Amino acid sequence: MIDVISTKIEDVKIIVPQVFADDRGFFFESFNQKNFNDILDVDINFVQDNHSKSSYGVLRGLHYQKNPFEQGKLVRVVSGKIWDVAVDIRIESPTYGQWIGEFLSSEDHKQLWIPRGFAHGFVVLSEYAEICYKTDQFYKPDYELSIKYDDPDLNIGWPKIKTKPILSKKDSIGRSFKSLINDNSY
Repeated sequence: MIDVISTKIEDVKIIVPQVFADDRGFFFESFNQKNFNDILDVDINFVQDNHSKSSYGVLRGLHYQKNPFEQGKLVRVVSGKIWDVAVDIRIESPTYGQWIGEFLSSEDHKQLWIPRGFAHGFVVLSEYAEICYKTDQFYKPDYELSIKYDDPDLNIGWPKIKTKPILSKKDSIGRSFKSLINDNSY
């Protein structure tokens, strides 16, 4: 049995799988296409799996791909702990500019479904973390953009960490949230 938990942004969901654990370890079904589509009442076809490993304090994001190559993502942590963020960048959406954040870890096995039309980012809260995520659109580097993680118009409540966030060059020069409206980037 899979549990689906709603968030304050209706289309973003927390998925909690049923975990079978005993003194030998645990087992759970991390993904089942039919069950996923049935429980979310969607017709999603994932085309790519990504796996990243990052050290404590690494902050990746806020990433998105422009139309027509937007990506839906199903995110889970296979080792460590992160705080995962989704920002609604759908200009016509009633929750445009709103964000949700969720702790994900290898201990809780929760997954976050982030549909198309959202920017995505996370910060690593453990010594390191390995993140796996499925996408429903192929990676297109020419269509990828980054919004500044600390954009004051978004006012994301990132958890406090013991160091300054470690950013890639791309993320350190991310664009402002307001620029999405000004140049129709999404």
